Amino acid sequence: MLSLRKKILVAIDGSPMSDKAAEEAIRLAAGNQGQFKSKVYAMLVLPNAPRTTFTDFVPPKPVTETEQWEEIRTKIFFVVEKIAEETGIPLEIKVAHGDPVDELLAFSERENIDVIVIGSTGKGFIRRKLLGSVSDKIVRNAKCSVYVVRG
Repeated sequence: MLSLRKKILVAIDGSPMSDKAAEEAIRLAAGNQGQFKSKVYAMLVLPNAPRTTFTDFVPPKPVTETEQWEEIRTKIFFVVEKIAEETGIPLEIKVAHGDPVDELLAFSERENIDVIVIGSTGKGFIRRKLLGSVSDKIVRNAKCSVYVVRG
């Protein structure tokens, strides 16, 4: 079997399910120990910054520009960074702002990602129909393979 380097994108949000998805992404990358090592991209998509109103004298800073950001970032990416370091898998951290589905899909196309690994929270039928599911939208619209990790 031909084993070339794979680019793996894992969606991270700090939840236990995203930690489990991160473990699976690293496991997938670690299974390819040939001449060409796979690379994992861990991506956090934050909502757009709140819009300022005419009553705001000083608009709020995005969370990535606050003093607490480094602590928040460390907690969110702790699992994926730890496992990648232990297994020697190349890891690149990405933080984007916007809609998670749009940002993940755009990144996967731009970087020619081979597989997207994403956790599924297992929302109920009603909630999923009203709010939609990020993992469902990724599965339906991705141009690459998608690995959905369930709890």
